[in-house]
Amino acid sequence: MESLSFGTILLTALISLLTLYLIWGHVSTRRKLPPGPTPLPLFGNLLQVRNGQMAKTLMELSKQYGSVYTFYFGLRPVVIFCGYEAVKEALVDHGEDFTGRGEQPTVDRVFQGYGLIASEGERWRQLRRFSLSTLRNFGLGKRSIEERIKDEAQSLVDELKTYKGQSIDPAVLISKAVSNVISSVVFGKRFEYNDKKFHRMLDIFTETFELMSSTWGQIQDMIPFIMNHIPGPHQKITALLEELNAFLAERVKINQETLDPNSPRDYIDCFLLKMEEEKNNPTSEFHMRNLLLSLNNLFFAGGETVATTLKHGFLVLLKYPDVQAKLHEEIDRVIGQDRSPTIEDRSKMPYTDAVIHEIQRFSDVIPMNAPHSAIKDTEFRGYTIPKVG
Repeated sequence: MESLSFGTILLTALISLLTLYLIWGHVSTRRKLPPGPTPLPLFGNLLQVRNGQMAKTLMELSKQYGSVYTFYFGLRPVVIFCGYEAVKEALVDHGEDFTGRGEQPTVDRVFQGYGLIASEGERWRQLRRFSLSTLRNFGLGKRSIEERIKDEAQSLVDELKTYKGQSIDPAVLISKAVSNVISSVVFGKRFEYNDKKFHRMLDIFTETFELMSSTWGQIQDMIPFIMNHIPGPHQKITALLEELNAFLAERVKINQETLDPNSPRDYIDCFLLKMEEEKNNPTSEFHMRNLLLSLNNLFFAGGETVATTLKHGFLVLLKYPDVQAKLHEEIDRVIGQDRSPTIEDRSKMPYTDAVIHEIQRFSDVIPMNAPHSAIKDTEFRGYTIPKVG
């Protein structure tokens, strides 16, 4: 009985010391950071997120605490920038100071600092430089990519015609069309719309995007040390990303078996040639892991986000038929019925251009930027944002 009593007292003392340590840590850190809502031990500001609406909650808090404030994701303090001026000052004026990548527990178990999106420092610079150069060589930002888009748009129209006026949900077809443009640059080919593996790849993108945006995914980002051990749909994210990487590895293997060093066909070929060129460099960033995860990033960033924006655009135009009618009139007047649109038409179509921008603003597909971190202790608006790590 005495032993039990002593054990209970010892456990209580340890819990009390831990709580005091956490409180002291919060207070010590908060002295340097911008003000914000008071966090709870362990859970931080989790309970202030309403119905999983993270972006909306953060915007509402900015009305009380200003455009720069601190929000606790569990034990992790995160400085929030809201509005154009604060974001520009942080990511443009202080851009070099915030080039580090912040934590994103929902995907960090797979990416682990590799690939275009999760990397930082010299790894990120090398991958970014290579990717921009290679994608431009294959037409990104040039007239040749415009031709690929036109061809895929025609394929989409032809596919829609096969339904002969039946009611359909065009969301999947839109995703396939957009992803095929990316595929033509990355894989050097497009997929048929009835290709089962292609369809599965797009399902993975959609499901991963939805899970990351769900309440479960948001809570995992806030308190991963708890959520990593709790069953739920968020646990599926890692498995989905691994399945996607397996699909991409199959495509890479096909390229390896048919590679002609004198005639690279796509992004994968160029990366494989770079790997061969630097095979004797022990610090080279051109290896299979970075290739697979960079391919993952290119499809996710270039395909899913564009497709989702287009889906929102169709829904908005259905709700506002008057806007749809004005768009139709301008398209008929400038382009007509006998040719495809070109980039040069943009300057002659101010209403269409304005509607596209408004759809992007209204749909707000990615309301929060990817997390950044300071690479050194940084003074910002009178506060000190400490270096991470």
